[in-house]
Amino acid sequence: MLTLVDVDLSRPDHAQAVTGLISRYARDPMGGGEDLADEVKRVLAQRLRDRADYFGVMACDGAEPVALINCFEGFSTFMARPLMNVHDVYVAPAYRSQGVSRRMLQRVEAEARARGCGKLTLEVLDGNTAAIASYRRFGFETYALDPAFGRAQFWQKLL
Repeated sequence: MLTLVDVDLSRPDHAQAVTGLISRYARDPMGGGEDLADEVKRVLAQRLRDRADYFGVMACDGAEPVALINCFEGFSTFMARPLMNVHDVYVAPAYRSQGVSRRMLQRVEAEARARGCGKLTLEVLDGNTAAIASYRRFGFETYALDPAFGRAQFWQKLL
């Protein structure tokens, strides 16, 4: 039976699980297909732990971590309220299509409401149709202030 736990990065087992799950996610085609650099694996959990805006949820099958959501609190100037950005969603292949991400998102939503957040945000690849369908079922939609100006796009510039 799967259980959900809030990530506690002061616990070595949680820190190791988060790094391991993100490594698996990075190797997944939807995560880019390449493992994390050794240096990233070495510092990831501690750097997350140092962030006051971090919140994570993990799903475990017994003692085995099998899914993870990493979130970061941000701020919506248009709402003058915090927001919760869902940054990583990873479910191990054997556990997909079983409602695991929905259960984790419900926990994230509850935490966001408790923090007074006005919305949840996330980004998803165009080709990740399974995730898009899951997010739509959960109530996410693409973002537009005025449909005449189109939908928002998520861009990056590497530094």
